[in-house]
Amino acid sequence: MSSQRTMHNLALIGFMGTGKSSVGRLVASHIHFQFIDTDEWIENHTGKSITDIFAQAGEAVFRQIEKQVVGEISHLNKHVFSTGGGLAANAENLQSLKSHALVVCLWASPEVIWERVRAQSHRPLLKDPDPQEKIRRLLASREPFYKQADVLVNTEMRSVKEVAQHVLHQFQLARTSHDGSAT
Repeated sequence: MSSQRTMHNLALIGFMGTGKSSVGRLVASHIHFQFIDTDEWIENHTGKSITDIFAQAGEAVFRQIEKQVVGEISHLNKHVFSTGGGLAANAENLQSLKSHALVVCLWASPEVIWERVRAQSHRPLLKDPDPQEKIRRLLASREPFYKQADVLVNTEMRSVKEVAQHVLHQFQLARTSHDGSAT
């Protein structure tokens, strides 16, 4: 991490089903930050579900909307962001997040992800003849971006509370080492 960075926000990146929203809400509550789920933000501001955006306009349009969201949240302070699974797979988005936030990637294996999301109908990228293989392919393509996070946290054998505690600890360490203050 560069000494020029500010750590006034926390951004959770990672694949669907790794716990970003659950962990993000818990962390935000603990440190008295606002919580923003970028997918929920997009749905609220477009008036459409993510599934509808994918179906009606396509993934490219959705990714452009995500990029706009990243630009808007870059001006916020004291926020925890839970990002959509593909948001950080764009180098510009990842660089923007790193300019104002500690970026933590929550990680799990394709098998664990499948177990967690298989019953969810709101995942447009899983509308595939072989969703498990799609998870493997997407995870492999996004892995180089995910590995650029400041911190990687495996969520497989940990409860949401344990993951949140680990994330909080990492955030407090980063803030202390960068500006001498802790939350």
